[in-house]
Amino acid sequence: MAGAWIFYTTFPKIPLINPEFKNIAQFAPSLGFFIGTIQSYVFLFLRANSWSIYASALICLASGYLITGGLHLDGLMDTFDGIFAGKKKRLKAMKDSKVGSFGVQALVFITLIQIACILKIQNLIIFVLPICLFWGRFSNLFFIEKFKYVSYKKKFISHKKFWNGFKKESLISIIFLLIFIAYQLVSITSQTILIKYLILILIGIFLSYCIPNLLGNKIGGFNGDACGASIVLVETAMLFMHAILL
Repeated sequence: MAGAWIFYTTFPKIPLINPEFKNIAQFAPSLGFFIGTIQSYVFLFLRANSWSIYASALICLASGYLITGGLHLDGLMDTFDGIFAGKKKRLKAMKDSKVGSFGVQALVFITLIQIACILKIQNLIIFVLPICLFWGRFSNLFFIEKFKYVSYKKKFISHKKFWNGFKKESLISIIFLLIFIAYQLVSITSQTILIKYLILILIGIFLSYCIPNLLGNKIGGFNGDACGASIVLVETAMLFMHAILL
């Protein structure tokens, strides 16, 4: 978990711990849940202190960008630039440090959708955002399992190099998810809401599998940018589904 903390966030290094990059992807979903919890409490704290819902939603999203350093959004923009650049120029466009028009459009659309969903969910955010960020990062486990690594760098470090298979790498996340489901079963008294939550769990599995598949087939594999795009797209789609069903 310490490795995921260091490599996937801007949090300071934990003293006396020197984590390695290998096998840290398995901890990313639970780390996403933790980040979503922090963002949710930022939103609720601001609302409790008389901030408008619009300002609270914007700062909630901004806190997530601060925690991750905008890592996944950068991947989203690069990936969309690459997809629309065409097959021959795809990797070159993804490598380019300049952001193209399709990358900017993707960022704007995704941000607006996320803001709209938070405005709809409001105080239910503490039950919604953490699990949405969990599914976003869980999608990368499917991504790494199914596709080969494609790189535009001469020297690179890939999760694929240290991959131990989906069953082993997803075990921690599945245990975490089962605990979450058990908590929902115990704490939710309304049968209607409980059914909706269970439906959303199934939707989460579906989106976490399908979106990286679409991206992987389009790009011809996965890399850091594509993984970032998958995370953002899945968590946004899950936010939207929660906003509709809840």
